[in-house]
Amino acid sequence: MKTILITGATSGIGLATAKIFAENNFKVIITSRSQENINKTLKILKPRTEVYSLKFDVADRQATYEAIKSLPKEFAEIDILVNNAGNAYGLESIPEGKEEDWDNMIDINVKGLLNVTKAISNEMMKRKSGHIINIGSIAGYEVYPNGGVYCASKFAVRAITEGLRKDLNPYEVKVSSINPGMVETNFSKVRFNGDEEKASKVYQGFSPLQAEDIAETIFFMGTRKDHINLAEVLILPKAQASATMVLKDN
Repeated sequence: MKTILITGATSGIGLATAKIFAENNFKVIITSRSQENINKTLKILKPRTEVYSLKFDVADRQATYEAIKSLPKEFAEIDILVNNAGNAYGLESIPEGKEEDWDNMIDINVKGLLNVTKAISNEMMKRKSGHIINIGSIAGYEVYPNGGVYCASKFAVRAITEGLRKDLNPYEVKVSSINPGMVETNFSKVRFNGDEEKASKVYQGFSPLQAEDIAETIFFMGTRKDHINLAEVLILPKAQASATMVLKDN
């Protein structure tokens, strides 16, 4: 039975991914900053598979290393890492942006991904086996107004993914990325500081992607034959043609 570790696994894409792998005979390690959310997720997953939880903030490097090191023997050999933890904070121009929002996005989306990857990739290299899947965004391909810092963080994810694929090529470790367009999760709610009305308007007038759509793609990517690396996927709802062009009902 293979083992997958998913960061930010208690909601949205992370939770949907945990479910689909749990239903398909994988041991699942979930991580989150919230013990309450971990407890809720464990209740969902435990009837489906063997599951282990780690509570830490990916932006805290020492906590990340200690958490990964603490894994029991039966969960220590990680076959697939899904770097899903990430957030967008604010939708302002750079001159009007809040410094704490910049820090949160860079610390979680970029440094957090690096922290978890470093903690896990060395063991994959020793075994010459493993697969790292990073969750990027269409924002890693196109910069849109008032999203400069978030887009920068996702451009960084794309660059890190490409660099890591080259770094790990001699060790036979696969590195991939999935880059979604508009997915209806709590993403916009976080971006707009909990304003549910404002967040809901983002997805009105068209059919956005759902967390399950991304999870199915991650599962497909992670279960190909060993000689296949589906390296990069840009996945959009039918109504979306670019970061800023979405066909909506009048």
